[in-house]
Amino acid sequence: MRATTIHAPFDLRVEDVPEPVVRLPTDAVVRVLRACVCGSDLWAYRGDSARTPGQRIGHEFLGLVEETGSEVGSLRRGDLVVAPFVWSDGVCAYCREGLTTSCPHGGFWGSVGYDGGQGEAVRVPFADATLVRLPKEAVSDDRLLAALLTLSDVLGTGHHAALGAGVRPGATVAVVGDGAVGLCAVIAAKRLGAERIIALGRHQARTDLARRFGATDVVAERGEAAVAAVRELTRGQGAHAVVEAVGTEQSMRTAVHITRDGGAIGFVGVPHGSATGLDLSDMFDRNIALRGGVAPVRSYIPELLPDVLDGTVDPSPVFDLTVGLEDVPAGYRAMDERTALKVLVTTG
Repeated sequence: MRATTIHAPFDLRVEDVPEPVVRLPTDAVVRVLRACVCGSDLWAYRGDSARTPGQRIGHEFLGLVEETGSEVGSLRRGDLVVAPFVWSDGVCAYCREGLTTSCPHGGFWGSVGYDGGQGEAVRVPFADATLVRLPKEAVSDDRLLAALLTLSDVLGTGHHAALGAGVRPGATVAVVGDGAVGLCAVIAAKRLGAERIIALGRHQARTDLARRFGATDVVAERGEAAVAAVRELTRGQGAHAVVEAVGTEQSMRTAVHITRDGGAIGFVGVPHGSATGLDLSDMFDRNIALRGGVAPVRSYIPELLPDVLDGTVDPSPVFDLTVGLEDVPAGYRAMDERTALKVLVTTG
């Protein structure tokens, strides 16, 4: 079959690789219908995070179950399923608590020795616990498939950030970052009842989308100017809840400085850079909480899925470029050059 591999910085290839097969009785093989490129994939693409030459890549996909192991009980051949970006066993203490990303038997798609989502098929460990069945009729609805694909990562990650930030009805929320996760955090904040949502971003197409998703205000400045702008919008106090969806020192520093005393920051931007941007003394003095991390999206899918199916939320517009599998390297280039927000990959 064909799959995307990474060999060196900026060296992505779509190559022939062995077809996945059921190895363990808890496995399933999923034939991929839709995948996508994540902003965090770009760190490997740019060489900021190490990869083994030839390693598979991609961690967001949905598709049809093609084969199941003898112990898989809830899935059948032909089922349409979405995969969260981490597989998990569903029975360990962490999984029972909802923290599926800490499952000791779990892992990330594209890890050495495992399939990546940007390919024609994927072997899925612990299929019963990992995969979520979707309505089969969605197969014929391209928009709905795109919306459902966001459940694999960005929609759940935006929701995780909003929960970490303590978004509640009537709150003022600020979102630092205008990437797909930040935009999905805007969706999440609106869904959770925020009264005011301030989107921080400099790219008009993205901030226009943020407004479409529910943002009431846009701040295009950065650094100290952004802090001053948010403070001006909030009578000098800052936001009750702040989402940090970038992961740089500057973005975290901005998040701290725009948080209202007694507020909280939900951070989901993958950290990169030389420092954290945190001033613990300042946070201590102002009673600012910090919560977040890797989103356990498998635990959020059952809650978010009904709203996606009935159209209450529609995150599909975060995909602004669609490529076929053979053109995945061009999709990465587009995201790296910021000519695309998030790239959808079709495999058929």
